[in-house]
Amino acid sequence: MKIFVNNINISYSIAGKGFPILLLHGYPQTKIMWRKIIPFLSSKFTVISADLRGYGDSDKPKSNRNHSAYSKKEMAKDQILLMRKLGYNQFYCVGHDRGARVFHRAALDYPNIVKKLILIDIVPTTYIYNNLNKNISESFFHWFFLSQKEPLPENLINGNKKFYMNSMLGRLSNVNSFLERKALETYIKKFTKNSVHASCEDYRAASTIDLIHDKLDKNKVECPTLVLWGKSSLVGKNFQPLAIWEKFAKNIEGKAINGGHYLPEENPLEVANQILSFLK
Repeated sequence: MKIFVNNINISYSIAGKGFPILLLHGYPQTKIMWRKIIPFLSSKFTVISADLRGYGDSDKPKSNRNHSAYSKKEMAKDQILLMRKLGYNQFYCVGHDRGARVFHRAALDYPNIVKKLILIDIVPTTYIYNNLNKNISESFFHWFFLSQKEPLPENLINGNKKFYMNSMLGRLSNVNSFLERKALETYIKKFTKNSVHASCEDYRAASTIDLIHDKLDKNKVECPTLVLWGKSSLVGKNFQPLAIWEKFAKNIEGKAINGGHYLPEENPLEVANQILSFLK
């Protein structure tokens, strides 16, 4: 299903009944990354999963010189307006990777709308850029690759997209250990040339206009926030996520979970249990 908001179409799915939860995926994935989580949540909540602009079946609008079309402010606005059109003026947010970064911005820009926030396997963008060292730079090399000027990353990715996707999704474990063949094929199929470009714009925005927005915003996240990270993920190995997030959120708790970066697919039962416990 799609809804036209903020001058683009956002693709979403909906299941269950109860207080609404919005789920947002990460890179280089789509809303189907929540397929193992939704059955646990939909028995108690209305669960909406959406594709970010530039990804999956959502529109890939033309970008601009300062990359603001793919700023987290604009991407957050998409999702707030989507939920408003669906009739929800307040809701819970669960985001992984890029989706978590969008929700971090949404919680700052729309504090009366985001009631509770769950962020999976990230630390704030500004913190990473301000604390780079050899290990962090090597772990997050794709940030610097994808943010290069067009068309360098686009051409390299499109030259061997299947290899690239397998490499990115399987950096810390075998892709086949947590991704069914159908899911992997869907991710590759949905990562079209337009999506490759849009996702690069997402990262270009993160290294430019998003940092400006974050510098101008001195507020902390007000709503109750849960941070989950993988014990073997690059975030878990390079940072102390809870201690970091305490500087960015007023009401924070967190936990490391067995698994790597793709926790909702690697360890869905534990992720679902943590979400349900936090949202009681």
